[in-house]
Amino acid sequence: MLMEQDSRAPRPTIRDVAAAAGVSRGTVSRVINGGHWVSPGARGLVEAAIERTGYTANHHARSLATGRANSLAFLVTEPQHLLFDDPTYALLLRGAAEALAERNMTLVLLMAGTDREKETTLEYLRAGHVDGVLLISSRASDVYIGELSAAGIPAACSGLPAAPAAGVPSVSIDEDASTRRMIRHLRARGRHRIAHLSGPEDTPGGRLRLAAYRDEMGAEFDGRLVESGDFGRASGAAAMERLLAGGVRFDAVFAASDAMAAGAIATLRRAGLGVPDDVAVAGFDDSGLAESLDPPLTTIRQPWEAISRAMVGLLLEAVDGAEGRSVTLPTTLVQRSST
Repeated sequence: MLMEQDSRAPRPTIRDVAAAAGVSRGTVSRVINGGHWVSPGARGLVEAAIERTGYTANHHARSLATGRANSLAFLVTEPQHLLFDDPTYALLLRGAAEALAERNMTLVLLMAGTDREKETTLEYLRAGHVDGVLLISSRASDVYIGELSAAGIPAACSGLPAAPAAGVPSVSIDEDASTRRMIRHLRARGRHRIAHLSGPEDTPGGRLRLAAYRDEMGAEFDGRLVESGDFGRASGAAAMERLLAGGVRFDAVFAASDAMAAGAIATLRRAGLGVPDDVAVAGFDDSGLAESLDPPLTTIRQPWEAISRAMVGLLLEAVDGAEGRSVTLPTTLVQRSST
């Protein structure tokens, strides 16, 4: 039963909730910030204690007391056209915004695809306008992780960061197992000359999917069947044009993103080739685009909402001083008529 609060009595605090629940203040904080890595039993105790004590988070007062901005940045360091070309950014953005709205926090979208934008963005972040950064596209060549660390700004990465970013929280998928599952699916459909349209090699998705593809193909690997792009639709179309111009036979294509697969299908169709009759095509992401293609695209489904929420949870823990850690989430192969 909710305790009646005397208007003159002090507001219940996290300390009060922890005492009522018989748990640590850290456990209470994790429950309030989304419940990640808290056992169901402990979470139940905390939620019951919150109801008994009448605790409510006073975010404005906490912001004034701690000097925090009560907001996080969603930072995209890719060219702006990819934000609109690739639906994955919108899915991650929506998931992060919803996770923060539940905590009465705000999300600030920052674009830094050019050198000038990167300079301006770093100035904004160093000024303390946000408490931390959700780094959505982490290339090995990006200066952001090092710059943010030097400025004492917590960050969490989507995908495994480059080696210099050891200790930075990250949320990734099992790239290796996901890629191997798709190659095995294509082989099970009778396809053995499998081409790969890879993403940028300085990104986790580009580098790790290419490595897994090469390893899974084994003795059947043919470097002439690999063309790279930037995960966008136009780059997928151009990569497919190069493949066709090379004159090397292939009967299937595994693209590193659904957008690249969409571009590849358009190029195949212009060349008079049918999908999947002549060439089976598979993608990666299942971002909403895959199902709308003609034919609907077989792809690897990433758990977008879970990725967003895990990133927010890890970043807020880092803001509170917790040591950074990495989380790997599973994917699902979704079979449609393109294969």
